[in-house]
Amino acid sequence: MVHAVSERRHEIGVRMALGALTSEVVWLFVRQSLTLAAIGVAIGMPAAFGLARMLEGLFFGVRASDAPTFAVALLIITVAAVAASYSAAQRAARLDPVATLREE
Repeated sequence: MVHAVSERRHEIGVRMALGALTSEVVWLFVRQSLTLAAIGVAIGMPAAFGLARMLEGLFFGVRASDAPTFAVALLIITVAAVAASYSAAQRAARLDPVATLREE
């Protein structure tokens, strides 16, 4: 997310110069991160469930449909995505629009 912010510095400067609020800039990057996390979860959770079904037959005591484990994994992924994007977004919201636009 830090790389995404650095790549979009000019866009952020234009948005801030045109009157975008800092909360709007923060939400822009948090939303982007949550979208990527949702895509990853949509692909990864079925794959993890399939692998758990495979491991269920190989190991004693392993259940494929362990809902609490999947819920905790989903929660950890979501919290990590929000934390990573929020810190990068806060840095983007502190950019000086005039200095950013002069950098070209």
